[in-house]
Amino acid sequence: MIRVKRVYEAASKEDGWRVLVDRLWPRGLTKDKARVDTWLKEIAPSDGLRKKFHHEKLEWAEFEKRYRAELTKKEEELKTLTNLEKEHGMVTLLFGAKDPERNQAVVLASLLKRGRTKSASAGKR
Repeated sequence: MIRVKRVYEAASKEDGWRVLVDRLWPRGLTKDKARVDTWLKEIAPSDGLRKKFHHEKLEWAEFEKRYRAELTKKEEELKTLTNLEKEHGMVTLLFGAKDPERNQAVVLASLLKRGRTKSASAGKR
């Protein structure tokens, strides 16, 4: 299973394997307090896209579209997340953004869940 959680929230056993999917380390958070198992910054949005979204107020739909396009070039990183899910059962994607519904972890989780659904339906044929 894939979950999404703000990195500033307290860690719990239910989180399973905790993966930070931000390009930058969260401000004011120590490594001990964050309890991150894997920092996969390569899967985060590019610096350019991140800056446009946070500083130039790029619309959510446009951010999501551009980030999904960037993710098509991140096969190894996506495979890493898929393997972590297989190995640990539960993977929590951690993000630092204030908005819990509009951030890269939400887009990434949606893509991973949809990919799992596609591969499951392909196996039923």
